[in-house]
Amino acid sequence: MKPAAAHPTGRLLIVDDDDGVRRTFAAILQMHGHDVRTAATADDALRDLGAFRPDAVLTDLRMPLVNGFGFLYRLRSHPGFGHLPVAIITGDCTLTEDSLGELQALGAEIRHKPIGAHDLAALADLLLARTVPVPVNVKLSADCAQSA
Repeated sequence: MKPAAAHPTGRLLIVDDDDGVRRTFAAILQMHGHDVRTAATADDALRDLGAFRPDAVLTDLRMPLVNGFGFLYRLRSHPGFGHLPVAIITGDCTLTEDSLGELQALGAEIRHKPIGAHDLAALADLLLARTVPVPVNVKLSADCAQSA
């Protein structure tokens, strides 16, 4: 019999426009046994949802074109993936109470950069503990990234 894992493992999607952040987060989470895919933009992440079928998403807030708010609203409006646990990991320490409240109302965990390896792994564990399985027959339309 196999020993129980010390923490849940799953498929994690990391969305951040900074290549160094994406690679560092991916390496840390892969060392903890997670299957990780990264995306440089919100549109890339939305396109990857159907193929990768993540269990949770970790995203930056300040990104060009579609920021973390836009990504989160689009994700939440998708019938197949709107339930995914999401964490916003941002370097923006000037968020207003209204902005923080909006993110929390959308069900996002909020953390600030820099974030240590231990805290990142704990955040992934927290998100995965909230995961609800995605039905296999759910497909993401090709134009999801184009809709608001």
